[in-house]
Amino acid sequence: MKLKKGYYLQEDVVAAARGLLGKFLFTKFNGTVTGGIITETEAYAGVIDKASHAFGGRRTNRTEIMYSEGGTAYVYLCYGMYSLFNVVTNKKDIPHAVLIRGLHPMEGRDLMAQRRKLHPDSKNFSAGPGTLSIALGIHFADHNGLSLAGPEIWLEDRKLEFLPSQILTGPRVGVDSAGKDALLPYRFRVKPGVL
Repeated sequence: MKLKKGYYLQEDVVAAARGLLGKFLFTKFNGTVTGGIITETEAYAGVIDKASHAFGGRRTNRTEIMYSEGGTAYVYLCYGMYSLFNVVTNKKDIPHAVLIRGLHPMEGRDLMAQRRKLHPDSKNFSAGPGTLSIALGIHFADHNGLSLAGPEIWLEDRKLEFLPSQILTGPRVGVDSAGKDALLPYRFRVKPGVL
């Protein structure tokens, strides 16, 4: 079942990020579905979070999608080469987002491997936010701003839950310039070997 709108509107982006572990992320392009279980996320708490693109209320062409109502895809270009997929959460004009960093492939694995130019039996071909987007066919120029209730990108709740002992919590990756906010425990990962 697709995630209900209310899930995306919750006010606590950290809880939303942790809660997305075990949810299923799917894409359907050119009639083919690819996707799997979300295994790693990072929370970005908008205007008060120095690691967020929207820190201090920053509104630019790039960040404007973050101010959309929860349930919108925020896909941005990183290092000029990687499309990074984020789930916008909270109410309109509150720019919270959850970066999806890892996925355990479940459907369309052959196509995902082909997109990554890897053998289907390769490990971790969708681990890391850039490679995840490549594997799922997500691109910033085509998919930024899409509704996650639509037919191209969506999330499902299949009642998969992890025990607290199966989840690692720690600081986010690559946000050293955020000062003390770089140390916030806003990154959540399913422990290796759980799936």
